Amino acid sequence: MTKFDILILNGPNLGHIGRRQPEIYGSQTMDDLPGIVRTLMGGSADDIVLSHFQSNSEGALVDRLEQTRVDGTAGIVFNAGAYTHTSLAIADCLAWIGVPCVEVHISNIWARTDQPLRQQSLMGGRCVGVIAGFGILGYGLAVQALHQRLAGQSD
Repeated sequence: MTKFDILILNGPNLGHIGRRQPEIYGSQTMDDLPGIVRTLMGGSADDIVLSHFQSNSEGALVDRLEQTRVDGTAGIVFNAGAYTHTSLAIADCLAWIGVPCVEVHISNIWARTDQPLRQQSLMGGRCVGVIAGFGILGYGLAVQALHQRLAGQSD
């Protein structure tokens, strides 16, 4: 059976998911993600291997993205946090590494009308898809979509 190594990559302040502003980001943590993925996939997630990386440093995120080209990572689920709106370095890296990526946001960035800067994404155009506004469930949906794409079940 082919294994699909999927990297869950989180940017600044996302090491505190579930504790940081739960009124915006919810109370679920990354520890809940494997169960969410199993539920979404009807328990048939045996061919998915999830790994996690979180950094508050833009350079460390670029380094980890570049590493996916050589470490067998099949796909990336990426919440760049605030770098979504500001980092050309990360967007440029996503454009050339050749590993399919789904951009994820816990909140709906386009509904953040009080902060127009947060309504733009420099990453989205470099990703195969974007999921926003569904809390931690969005990570599970992204893993499911990547799995289908990688297994040749969708384009």
